[in-house]
Parts: sequence; structure tokens; C-alpha cells
Amino acid sequence: MENIHNQEYWDKAAEEKEFPTPFKIEEFEKFVPKERSILDVGCGYGRTLGELYKHGFNKLVGIDYSQGMVERGLKEHPYLNLIKNDGDSIPFQDNKFDAVLLISVLTSNVKDEEQEKLISEILRVLKDGGILYLTDFLINDDKRNLGRYQKYEDKYGIYGIFELPEGAVLRHHTEEHILELTNDFNKMVFEKTVFDTMNGHKSNGFYYVGQKKRVY
Repeated sequence: MENIHNQEYWDKAAEEKEFPTPFKIEEFEKFVPKERSILDVGCGYGRTLGELYKHGFNKLVGIDYSQGMVERGLKEHPYLNLIKNDGDSIPFQDNKFDAVLLISVLTSNVKDEEQEKLISEILRVLKDGGILYLTDFLINDDKRNLGRYQKYEDKYGIYGIFELPEGAVLRHHTEEHILELTNDFNKMVFEKTVFDTMNGHKSNGFYYVGQKKRVY
């Protein structure tokens, strides 16, 4: 699923990047009690799981395909269960988790089919009625972003994909795309916001809470 170039980028970034994307823990706690099991997909260096742990959550697992990120996470948060996965599948059985976090992960899975497969895997490991907390980047309308969206649209076939000079390929999304991608969930929260990016810029973003539709 993951672009190998991106994998090399994130292994290198593990040594130097701090992820500022906010996690609305007060919103998350409205839907997920502390005793529930939580999986962070694309957990990076365990920043969000570490915050949850400090708030009394203890059934926590994180997966990331970057060995560098996992190693950093285990150094900074030795009490967490962080696992390197292959970036293609989620290495757990069906209906295992009460909640899944997906924080700034879609942005580096730029193709529609990659994102759809990832959401399908999340649906598989979530229990019926389980919660998805999703946050990511939305399309911007400033000159810098408009220029790079247009520059790379012909190459990738999707408006909103761009390349960073240091090698990563990333994507900003339309609200319509996100809502279509999550149509197997009942939307409970969708709030637009503005994020600081890891490279010190501002970007439109959102956070979303959805509940997996129950199968009767």
C-alpha cells in the first residue's frame, strides 16, 4: 500500500520531525471509555498513544510501517505496545478493537485505492459499533498550495497531491472525498480546523468521529 519512497522518507523523518497535528482527546473521550481497546494505525513515534496513556487509557496498540518511527516511539514511550507492520494490512483478527485512530495517515497514502484498502482493513478489525477517530488535511486555497496542486495533478491524476523537496508524496483532500471514503460509518463529528504542519506551515484540516455501522 505504501510508497517505498515515502517509507524511506519517514524512517529518516523519525530522527528529526515533530508531528503537531492536534488530537482532540476531550472529543474522543465522549465516545470511547477508558477501558476500551484502541489501535493507532500509523502511530508514528507514539505521540497520541502516549497522551491517551497519561489520561488513563491502557488497552493501547500502535502500528507503523516505519521501523525508525517505531524505534523512536519505544525509546520515548517504553510502556507502549508499538509494532512495525508491512503497511499493507493490519496484523490483527476481525472485530478486535473498540476504536481506531487514523491521524495524518491518509495524507501519505495518496491514491484512492490505497485509502480505500486502508479503511477496509480498519472496518475489518473494528467491532460493530466501534469508533473511528480520523484527522487529516483538507485542500487549501493559498498561492503556494494551489501552485503545487496544479503542478502535480497531471502526474498523479488527482488534484491535491504534491511532492515535498525532500522526497515525500503527500495529499490534501476535499471534504466530499473524506465523507465518501467513510460511508460505512455513521458520521458523529466532522469539524474543520487549521493545523500547523510538520514543516512549519498552516493547512486546512479536519477531525472526524464515526461509528462503524452495525451488521444485523
